[in-house]
Amino acid sequence: MKTRRFLSRMKFSFMFLMLFAFLTPFLLIVMNSFKSTQQFVENPLSLPGSFRFGNYANAIDKMDFMHGFLNSMVITVVSVLLILVCSSMTGYLFVRYKWKANAVIFFAMLASMALPFQVLMIPLVMLYGHMDLLNMKKTLLFMYLGFGVPFGVFTFHGFIKGVPYELEESAFIEGSSQLRTFFQIVLPLLKPVFVTLIVLDVLWIWNDYLLPSLIMLSPDQKTLPLSTYNFFSSYSVDYAPLMAGLILTVIPVLVLYLFLQKQVIKGITEGALK
Repeated sequence: MKTRRFLSRMKFSFMFLMLFAFLTPFLLIVMNSFKSTQQFVENPLSLPGSFRFGNYANAIDKMDFMHGFLNSMVITVVSVLLILVCSSMTGYLFVRYKWKANAVIFFAMLASMALPFQVLMIPLVMLYGHMDLLNMKKTLLFMYLGFGVPFGVFTFHGFIKGVPYELEESAFIEGSSQLRTFFQIVLPLLKPVFVTLIVLDVLWIWNDYLLPSLIMLSPDQKTLPLSTYNFFSSYSVDYAPLMAGLILTVIPVLVLYLFLQKQVIKGITEGALK
């Protein structure tokens, strides 16, 4: 009995240590966002002597926060919706129609997931540059769709295989079309995986810096991650407002995750079982 209690305490102690280790970078950013740049440079690990809330006002002004926020919001929302709709319908097609071509395309999608983006970025930028398609939101949306659909199809494929086909057969007998059956019967059963993919894709697209930096070249097209570069000059960095800007950039996705964390855990658990 004592051994079990000891092991249980050790397990919880280890979990708290891991939680502290994961939270430390975020806590340091929050703490340093209330300092002056000089205090940050002198000792980034110290507590702020006085809380400088003006760093947040400075960050909002220097980042042109609302403009970057709207750009990020439009790109993220549209990209995630396109990925979810295309992935769910493609996954359904692969599961319900046993065509030989489907198996080949499905495995090609899985193989594309193993290809690093760094291998593709220079050819993509050169190709789209020659076609004068850079600095356009449509181009960025198209790329996010291409990079996001394979993982979405893989995830939906596993869930749809667990949906009993008898439910669809009964709908067909009553005269329902294939499209109506998918949206009214199959899709509501996929809520856990929908929520999981929403959170994962929002985190990826909202926080992405590399792909928008290659595509969105003009200042009026900048997303929030690109706007944080305004704190860097040729010879110095304004660290304190930069920390505040990072906090402002993270808050929207953090709030989204806090509201949907139960559904995310449920979706990941059910996906593992399938």
